[in-house]
Amino acid sequence: MRKLRPAALCRSWLFLEGANEDVLQQAAASGADVLIHELEDFTPPPLRPKARALAAELYAAWRGRGVVVAVRVNPLDQDGMDDLAAVMRGRPDIVALPKVAEPHHVVRLDEAVTRFERDYGIAEGSTSLLPNIEFARGLVQTGAIAMASRRIIGCLMASEDLAADLGAERGSDGLELAYARQRFIVECRAAGVVAVDCPYTWSDAEGVERDTIWARRLGYTAKSLVDPAHAPIVNGVLTPGEEQLRQARRIVAAFEAARTQGFGRVELDGSLLEVPTYSNAKRLIARGEALRAIDRDA
Repeated sequence: MRKLRPAALCRSWLFLEGANEDVLQQAAASGADVLIHELEDFTPPPLRPKARALAAELYAAWRGRGVVVAVRVNPLDQDGMDDLAAVMRGRPDIVALPKVAEPHHVVRLDEAVTRFERDYGIAEGSTSLLPNIEFARGLVQTGAIAMASRRIIGCLMASEDLAADLGAERGSDGLELAYARQRFIVECRAAGVVAVDCPYTWSDAEGVERDTIWARRLGYTAKSLVDPAHAPIVNGVLTPGEEQLRQARRIVAAFEAARTQGFGRVELDGSLLEVPTYSNAKRLIARGEALRAIDRDA
């Protein structure tokens, strides 16, 4: 029986051109945890029938490679219903919806996915949802959107559409989206869903590493991407390294030793360790062990 990687342990979420067969067939070799068959912006309308026709066989091949299978359909008042009618036959693990600005957009998607699950004999409720937040209106309602359906396992923040909606000037340093990314993870964390960071849309490896390190510092454990070559970099940054784990174990050991002596906190390397620091260190160790276990079994 297929063992699906939990959403909380999915680091890299890769968008792929929906009708580009060469790219789609090679995608599983990228190392990305989630492959997203992109039927919206990456697939011009004339190519959407071809992209839909690829879905069933493509998703079966991806599942065979052990990756999480996702598809991003078009908005439901555009081509989205036609997309769903075709791609749901392939039984995707996750359906992503772009340009979600109101909770009712998710409710309508949930209803449509439920209908197709029944029509195609798919276990009802087994398909997860991933709303994409791309406008200011959606950003300020992320918490409500994230709780609009029990199917939601995470929300994904766009970069280009959000910057355009804000009238912001894009730069590879990402300063124009700094507040949005900080607010987004707070909203997702409060709602109890995975926050998938926006993609780095430049090609340089140094830039995506820098951008992912910054996201990690904010608390992100997942990042979307548009270049398959970036998947190993994102996975590397978002997987606790040996030095991080070593330091986390030192924190746990020092704090627990202090507690056995009746102290509420302890100094280590000039930093005062308190309960939140101790708890974070334990979470980091647990995440590192879980990622290594699932990667070992993949």
